[in-house]
Amino acid sequence: MTIKLYDLCAADRDLRFSPACWRTRMALAHKGLAVETVPTMFTEIGAIEGGGQKTVPVINDGGVVIRDSFAIALYLEEKYPDMPSLFGGEAGAAVSRFVHYWADGFIDGQIARMCIFDIHQKLDAADQGYFRKTREARFGVALETAQDQSEDRLATFRASLSPLRSLLSKQSYFGGDSPLYADYCLFGSLQWARMVSDLELLEKDDPVFEWFERCLGLFDGLGRNAKV
Repeated sequence: MTIKLYDLCAADRDLRFSPACWRTRMALAHKGLAVETVPTMFTEIGAIEGGGQKTVPVINDGGVVIRDSFAIALYLEEKYPDMPSLFGGEAGAAVSRFVHYWADGFIDGQIARMCIFDIHQKLDAADQGYFRKTREARFGVALETAQDQSEDRLATFRASLSPLRSLLSKQSYFGGDSPLYADYCLFGSLQWARMVSDLELLEKDDPVFEWFERCLGLFDGLGRNAKV
């Protein structure tokens, strides 16, 4: 049975940029599950699966509807235990929960500050109105002013990855020789920036850049081949 994934899209409905949705897309691919993606704009989220949804990703697996990328990962792990594990056990799930919150909050917050107007420019006109209203309320300034791609901002972001850089200088993935859901948590954040902006977040000699390149190549290049 094919799982339906509601996946945030831009004005070009083939451009899928949500960091949370990318975490779920990679998790589904890791499990080897068939998936049908449904391009969904911000202003369409409320109508998903009969209404009441506020965020994506949302999946429908044979009538079971789950939202939130980490909740989806936990569901997939429990529902499909005979397929490759996303966590490698309960301890791995606990560590992945930390990486999920770190990426979803701290990393995504930094990327949003650098790319917020770039995101706006990718959206449909109706979504642009919604996005500007909600994000300017959050930032307290116009999107054009909120976006900061200065060298200082970029240097601060790169410095914040130092602990991860140390880890990835010694192993290929969070999971060691092979990726786990923790990898997809951070991958989603960096893929988000790659999809919406020309800003070079990482230097090419950075172990984090090399890790990201490995992740882009996973699952027959699922991330690399996505439309940008």
